[in-house]
Amino acid sequence: MKHLRLVVNNELKKKDIFFNKVELQTILNLYGKMVANGEWKDYGLSISKKEVSFNVYHRASEYPIYKIAKNLNPKNNNEKYIIKNSRNVVIKNSENLKKLIEKVIWNKFKLVN
Repeated sequence: MKHLRLVVNNELKKKDIFFNKVELQTILNLYGKMVANGEWKDYGLSISKKEVSFNVYHRASEYPIYKIAKNLNPKNNNEKYIIKNSRNVVIKNSENLKKLIEKVIWNKFKLVN
């Protein structure tokens, strides 16, 4: 008992290393709407040290057409959530995911034979 020590460290806060429940629900609501319209077919999740992203596919065998990413170490507040296109170019970024999703015009795809 005399070797026990109480260590209190209030500085370490658990970081969000994934989408929280509200963020994921917002993204899945958009995904459901786009699947119902026939625009999106599949999704995947990617996790790295820098970001976690929800990747959207038009077909399962392609590169993702959109990436809705949560930046884990943003330089600015407005870079917390990022939407990228298939070439990994940032379309829009914001500090509020819901407003960001509402602002983006999701392109409609035309199937060509």
